[in-house]
Amino acid sequence: MREIPATWMRGGTSKCWVFERDVLTVPGRSVDEVLLRLYGSPDPRQVDGVGGATSTTSKAVVLTRSDRPDIDVEYTFAQIGIADGRVDWTSNCGNCSAVVGPYALRRGWVVPTGEVTTVRINNTNTGQLIVVEVPTPSGRVTEQGGDHNPGVAQPGLGVHLWFVDPAGRTTGALLPTGNAADVVDGVRVTLLDAGAPVVLVPADEVGVDGSASPSALDAQEELLARLDRIRRIAAVRMGLAADPAQAARATPKIALVSPGRPGRSDVTVRMLSMGRTHPALAITGSVALTAAAHTPGTVLSGFTSGEREVLRLDTPAGVVTTRAGIRDGLFAIGVTRTARRIGDATLALPDDEPLEISSATLAAASAS
Repeated sequence: MREIPATWMRGGTSKCWVFERDVLTVPGRSVDEVLLRLYGSPDPRQVDGVGGATSTTSKAVVLTRSDRPDIDVEYTFAQIGIADGRVDWTSNCGNCSAVVGPYALRRGWVVPTGEVTTVRINNTNTGQLIVVEVPTPSGRVTEQGGDHNPGVAQPGLGVHLWFVDPAGRTTGALLPTGNAADVVDGVRVTLLDAGAPVVLVPADEVGVDGSASPSALDAQEELLARLDRIRRIAAVRMGLAADPAQAARATPKIALVSPGRPGRSDVTVRMLSMGRTHPALAITGSVALTAAAHTPGTVLSGFTSGEREVLRLDTPAGVVTTRAGIRDGLFAIGVTRTARRIGDATLALPDDEPLEISSATLAAASAS
């Protein structure tokens, strides 16, 4: 039995286990095999591991100190498949990005400077620079805070994240097809890469109420199947897959968009994560929506005309506010999340052979 040190943290509306890169190096096993065994996948309940059995609670953050003079932390994100027995490394998680700065400060990788300390992070999945501002009152590391995050019942440490020059980090272009709007499977959409590749679908184009609850949307299996078909076709159009069947489960993401509520929000959004409706909003999705609002001709243009510094996004958990600005002389999109350390642990990795994940195994896991 091998022991793997890890820290359990909440970032925004996601929970993740944080690992330092070296501890996942296990002779005879790939990192994917190690993570799947620790999380208890493939199994829809993840009953034999630390996975939370939902897409927002089956995540891993892998960190190491950077040797680059302009970067403090190298950060790699992994979405751990629940029933499919796969690890997806193709995208970042903006919510989990919020834990990286507090973790680095607590470990002493970054020295506090003044009331707010800046931590510079390179997300290795996308090559995205994230400049994080963490409160350090009187130059001291703290894990306490009174900030509130939509979708989280308790307060936490407010962390402000700036996604610097986020366009085209995965595909090489803000608009991978060269168009602000495309038609996919008979639906007018915007295919955009900022923060993460995202397919923006007007809710009325697929005949649904854009403010419907996640449970109401998830009950519509035909809708979910159609949205996944659109997402997979879009993956090919964006250069992310050779054919729809090869599209990654987590990339591109897909979001239903519609006008916001007067006096409350500018855009209503329901984002899907791993085939189900997100209970709040993926922060990389909020970055993409903000970039779309600043881009003429996208499917948001009808209700976000004109550039605006602040964008209010209506989610199932409440209103998320993003801000457009300049960092390092480049266009950047900022958002505040809260973070909290839940606990430190030693995870036991059994010495059994890695599970050979066959189609029969996957079918049995999905049916259980």
